[in-house]
Parts: sequence; C-alpha cells; structure tokens
Amino acid sequence: MSNPQQLRYSKEHEWLSAAEDGVSAVGITEHAANALGDVVFVQLPEVGDSVTAGETCGELESTKSVSDLYSPVSGEITEVNEDVVNDPSLVNSAPFEGGWLFRVRVTDEPADLLSAAEYDAHIAG
Repeated sequence: MSNPQQLRYSKEHEWLSAAEDGVSAVGITEHAANALGDVVFVQLPEVGDSVTAGETCGELESTKSVSDLYSPVSGEITEVNEDVVNDPSLVNSAPFEGGWLFRVRVTDEPADLLSAAEYDAHIAG
C-alpha cells in the first residue's frame, strides 16, 4: 500500500489534499477502506455545512460495520462527491482518486496532520 506523498493524513485515517484557492479534498485512506470492507452507503455533510477538525461529519457503512467520518480540518463544505453517494464502492476501489468524499474551504488546519511517512508509521503501530 502506498500513501500519496502530496497528501496529509489524520490519525483517524482521513486524507487531505493540498488546497487550491483555499479548498481541499477529503477522503479516507486505503488502509481505512480495507479495514472497513466493502462500503455500501455513505452519509456526507451537505454543501454549506460547517465542519470542525476532529469532529464527526458523516458516516460510512460497510458490509462489516458502520464507521464515523471525521473532518481533518475546520471549514465550510463546498462540494460533495455525488459519484460516491451513487456508488459507494468507489471508496474501496479508488480511495485517493474517484473515491474522495467532499471538498472543504479550509478555515483552520490542525498542526497534527501527518505526512505520508508519518502516517505509514502510525498505521504500522
């Protein structure tokens, strides 16, 4: 498993893209997608919602369990990935590409986001 170097990661297994015009994409890592199993339903925040770093903003339901989705940053939701809503399996098949979950206009970013190498060490235990 190779976590993209250009992303940053939360200890709750979400990834955050570099901001373009202040907006970043958020998804879950391949590690998290594999641990969840086949994702069959996603509940995402709505456009215009405010999210807070480290707090629940949705959930992912798989054939194994239901897992809370946490926002890695604070900000306002600018877009949700309707492709994932319509085909939740994208979270498993393309977690870093087509399986992104939402875009957020970042207002606050925690200092404890991890680099790819730090995240690799985190999941290695």
